[in-house]
Amino acid sequence: MGRAGNGRKVCALGVAGVLAGTVLVGCGDGARDSAAGGSTREDGTRAVRSAYDRTAEEDTAKVRLQVRTSAQGASETANGQGAVDLDDGDSVMTLTVQGQRIEQRVVDQVLYQKMPNGQAPGGKPWIRIDLGKISAEQGAGDRSMSDPAQSAAYAKAITDKDVTKKGTAAIDGVETTHYGVSVDVAKLPGGDALRRQVGPTLPMDVWLDEEGRMRRQQIDMTLKAAPGSTERSSTDSSSSPQRVTVRTVMDFTDFGTEVEADAPPAGQVTDMTGKALEQGKRRS
Repeated sequence: MGRAGNGRKVCALGVAGVLAGTVLVGCGDGARDSAAGGSTREDGTRAVRSAYDRTAEEDTAKVRLQVRTSAQGASETANGQGAVDLDDGDSVMTLTVQGQRIEQRVVDQVLYQKMPNGQAPGGKPWIRIDLGKISAEQGAGDRSMSDPAQSAAYAKAITDKDVTKKGTAAIDGVETTHYGVSVDVAKLPGGDALRRQVGPTLPMDVWLDEEGRMRRQQIDMTLKAAPGSTERSSTDSSSSPQRVTVRTVMDFTDFGTEVEADAPPAGQVTDMTGKALEQGKRRS
């Protein structure tokens, strides 16, 4: 897969997508003037902002994913593993949801999922959701969070007061420095629309190795589900929005691994972009 020459693009894959109702792909464009693990708050901020660049330089990586969704006192966990192109966001993954395996690919900002036998609509094995179109419809426009080609999304939304060093930890046997980050949602592409869903700030934790590369990223979201949505309890007559919490944890290993993400044959795919847009409008 091709790479942009400036080496400034990396995406934190958020395949909560269909599972959690929110697609998050954040890209960074931080200056490369600090190594991870700085002792001051300013050093920590520079380390976090530059981590996207440093990770992107590795081209590709294996990724391990866990998405935990909680609502109305119940929770569900989806797990996944695969590989991602850190430059353009293409990926191949296998997800396990409620004991069922789902094959997933992201190709040129389009999400494909191969559903378990008999569960895909239209009698076809694959569904398709155009992430770029959804981002544009939700008001993100050309600066979409789902557009890996756009840079500086998270980096420009992080200031010195937003980063706190939390300590160190071993991730897959690699020593890392742990930072807590509070992302200003208003400064993100499509921030107005996202703010209505998740509030003014987005809590994020990152673990950086000695080379300043991302080894783990954790994003915590609290989404507001509109009254009458499927998240609402049938015994709750209140008109106030229900809340759905989503924790997405992504681990990155084996930098430089091969990634081959190809779209399935068109005749095997049912487009669900319109359905996803309708669901998004009900939540907004």
